[in-house]
Amino acid sequence: MNSPVAIYVHVPFCPSKCGYCDFNSYALAGDIVGRTVEAMLAEIRRSPWRGRPAKTIFFGGGTPTFLDADCLTALLDAVVEAHPPIEGAEITSEANPGTVDQEKFRAMTRAGFNRISLGAQSFVPEDLLRLGRVHGAADVGHAVRAAREAGFANLNLDLMFGLPGQSSRAWRQNLDLALSLKPEHLSLYCLTIEPDTRFARLDRRGMLDLPDEDAQVEFYDLAVACTGNAGYEAYEISNFAKPGYECRHNLCYWRGEEYLAYGPGAVGCFAEPAGLRTRYTNQKHPERYCEAIESAGDLWCASESLDEGVLRTERIMLGLRLREGIDHLPSLDPHALASLRSRGWLEPEGARLRLTPAGRHFCTEVAAALI
Repeated sequence: MNSPVAIYVHVPFCPSKCGYCDFNSYALAGDIVGRTVEAMLAEIRRSPWRGRPAKTIFFGGGTPTFLDADCLTALLDAVVEAHPPIEGAEITSEANPGTVDQEKFRAMTRAGFNRISLGAQSFVPEDLLRLGRVHGAADVGHAVRAAREAGFANLNLDLMFGLPGQSSRAWRQNLDLALSLKPEHLSLYCLTIEPDTRFARLDRRGMLDLPDEDAQVEFYDLAVACTGNAGYEAYEISNFAKPGYECRHNLCYWRGEEYLAYGPGAVGCFAEPAGLRTRYTNQKHPERYCEAIESAGDLWCASESLDEGVLRTERIMLGLRLREGIDHLPSLDPHALASLRSRGWLEPEGARLRLTPAGRHFCTEVAAALI
């Protein structure tokens, strides 16, 4: 099967572990970094999917730009050799504003990266300290300017709301500062307290002053209004883009398409000849990942076969997040549909169903009713 596919590369290293983060990331340095890069290169070069063209390539983490430019370039070169990109392929790297400069950005654009995603999270120094970020507020603007000067014409900023002690005024200030930098794309996420994180432990002890649900709704509605007034479309619940700058890689996930993945803890999903899907997860810790590659052992720490029922559930859960919505499937419960429409949470658009602006606040409940 040689149809174009999305490619994900997971770089598991970070300068430090943020208090809210439950991603597969490690504050490690030294020999393990170079060893892991060599193992990732070997995994890509041995890939059983070599030859499938890439329609998108996405380096995530962790912090991909924790690696030096030579390592990033080598990894992208290996991916491009294994998965020749189609014309106009979107090639993204996430970046921490404190781990980049114009020289690294120039090396990345020369290598083929054409989209950069900066994890700003906030422009308020106190927020960044609470979150455990290694960059300062001024670093975001410096990173945006350096990225532009290096040739990045497609730039995303990540921001978070619902932070400890955050006020509506502070969130509006963050939005205004982000919009003043004129990114093509904004990812605006509400802070979620994930299990087994430092924030979860603080929350259990009552040490996080988190905004309540009404405040979170207010923050989200403010984000929709501000971005809409600035010409961005809320094409996904938490993602806002100028026309034509939607993240094509993430759309592959939300639309339930295939994606291949490399690196420690990377998760991929590919179609089997019988039409089912297999989802796999690589060994997570860099040491175990390297050992598996070096010994030609079992690289996956988990895998599952996705039958039509699971795929249907995921199509509903993920597709509802998109402005384009989901197909009006015959199997959907008509009573549930009628109830959701009467509440003003769901509306038809041609042959599709999508959340209303009010329904975006109840996406999980709508999905559960339809599933």
